Amino acid sequence: MRLPAPLALLVAAGLLFLAAPSAGAAIAYSPCPSVAGFQCGSLDVPLDRGGVVAGAVRLAVARKVAATPSTTAVVGLAGGPGQSALPLLRDFASVLAPALATRDLLMFDQRGMGLSSPLSCSLNAPTLTAAGQSCAAQLGARRGSFTSAASVADLEAVRVNSGYAKLVLYGVSYGTKVALDYAARYPANVEALVLDSVVLPQGPDPLQRSTFAAMRRVLAELCAGTECRGISGNAAGDLAGRVRGLARKPLRGLLTSARGRHQRVQINRKDLFDIVLSGDLNPTLRAELPGALTSARRGDAAPLIRLAARSAGIISFRRQVGGKEFSDAVFAATLCEEGLFPWDRTGSVSTRAQQINAFARAQGEAAYSPFDSTTALTTEMISLCVGWPNAAPAPTSAGPLPRVPTLVINGATDVRTPVEDAALVAAAIPGAQLLRVPFTGHSTLGSEFNDENCAARGLRQFFSAAAVTPCTSSDNPFSPTPVAPTKFSRLNATGRGGRIGRTITAALATAQDMRRQVIGDILESGRVPSRAGGLRGGRVTVRNNRLTLFSVTYIPGVKVSGSVPIGDGRQTLRVSGSKAARGRLTVTSRSISGTLGGRRIRLTGRAAGVATGVSQPNVRELLRSVRLRHAG
Repeated sequence: MRLPAPLALLVAAGLLFLAAPSAGAAIAYSPCPSVAGFQCGSLDVPLDRGGVVAGAVRLAVARKVAATPSTTAVVGLAGGPGQSALPLLRDFASVLAPALATRDLLMFDQRGMGLSSPLSCSLNAPTLTAAGQSCAAQLGARRGSFTSAASVADLEAVRVNSGYAKLVLYGVSYGTKVALDYAARYPANVEALVLDSVVLPQGPDPLQRSTFAAMRRVLAELCAGTECRGISGNAAGDLAGRVRGLARKPLRGLLTSARGRHQRVQINRKDLFDIVLSGDLNPTLRAELPGALTSARRGDAAPLIRLAARSAGIISFRRQVGGKEFSDAVFAATLCEEGLFPWDRTGSVSTRAQQINAFARAQGEAAYSPFDSTTALTTEMISLCVGWPNAAPAPTSAGPLPRVPTLVINGATDVRTPVEDAALVAAAIPGAQLLRVPFTGHSTLGSEFNDENCAARGLRQFFSAAAVTPCTSSDNPFSPTPVAPTKFSRLNATGRGGRIGRTITAALATAQDMRRQVIGDILESGRVPSRAGGLRGGRVTVRNNRLTLFSVTYIPGVKVSGSVPIGDGRQTLRVSGSKAARGRLTVTSRSISGTLGGRRIRLTGRAAGVATGVSQPNVRELLRSVRLRHAG
């Protein structure tokens, strides 16, 4: 599931609910006007099947028909809750291709999302709690009609009115809960299940205890062997230490904006938690975290402050998820109505707050390590829902899960839906296969960057009725990054000793840091940024996948300008600053040449290999993966 940026900071449109005609008409499919090869239609279903709240919802549905007639459809269920599925038709068709040779693809925007009678409310409020109360008041009694159980009944109506006998359910993140609930309620209608990044059938734990437990393991795996040598001796311990420090006072420092301007900012425990959680979708955050924690411990706040800004999406872009593709109103209504909170559903805000505080403290602080109970109590789900007046009855169990062919896929570094939770679900389904994908985060099929493509291979094996083989790759495509240097004099020299050799090191490190920053922005926003700021000063502009640096400072006393590709390719660097040997460098995959401090430089082969041998990810692949990751 996704916990989005604080909802109180989002500007939503006024209340909008497009009422549909009375429910009951079958789906009349016709070619989609904007997506070639797909058929589109709609189905009217009751807003409240219990009949208490009048009205109907018009479900927007689309399908891609197999070459041979089929009575089985593969259903793609996006997550959130609140994520629209129909904008992802081609993405799901591509991922699910191994299942579609003899089956149709069937997708729909769940009620209140996207094109299915979109639900919206104003979330402008000083706090998340006030935003939740305001949204609930605007939605009125309808707020109780946007639960997973309602979506399950909608899915069954779509199946019946589309003429399918069986469904293969593919769910991502919160979509896995809808898939599991449907399988428990309508077991005879399910041919198979594919669950990617699993939410437990009872829904997410408001206190996220499995998330906190997974953080310790994930950081240990990130730094296994010698991966964190010279970076951190104990990343989880460093994180816990920083949490304790932030409990005493926030960390303050300077952030360089995308235009190269400095602004004073501070971060707290919640910001630190968001960095770790956002690493599920943006692996650059987690790769840079051990080094940033070490920097902060040594008195250099800049790297950690930059990570917090990136994870919040406030440096140079807006988050990709939002607008028509994501419904904050459905997110709030679903989680707040069906969440298993340890409070009285009829209680006041103060009563609920007292009850969940008491419950959280009773678990003991070890349950939230490397964070603490205060962090757990200030996450979005609790803050948003503590003041939400429930309109639906308390959720009930959907029942036991059926014995159907099931593939459970989970990233090993996913902390919002940890692999430990996925294992519990797999154990509850007789014969289910669990595929653990190393160094991969949330929304596995969209987050796998290694060359093995283990998750995609497992999907092919599953739909060919073969045994799913374990992943073997042990290479992390986003391994821990070095600690940002603060002293020019302590740099290791490249190619030759003294000031010139250290200047070469500083120039290459500055270019590499800016590449990492832009790649991190791409993974966060889903697009190539037009500009970015240097760690300690300066700026870059980005055009045609190439960075133009303007006096970028990564290491104090060294300014670097010039041209650097996001991926592999030729770099031209101009170096200045009080510490540096001034001059120019040209860097290729095989050589470093130029003039520094009046001395000619020519390094080739082994002398230049360490400095120039770092491969960069393909920008097109990074952009392709973002849409699928955000399906969760």
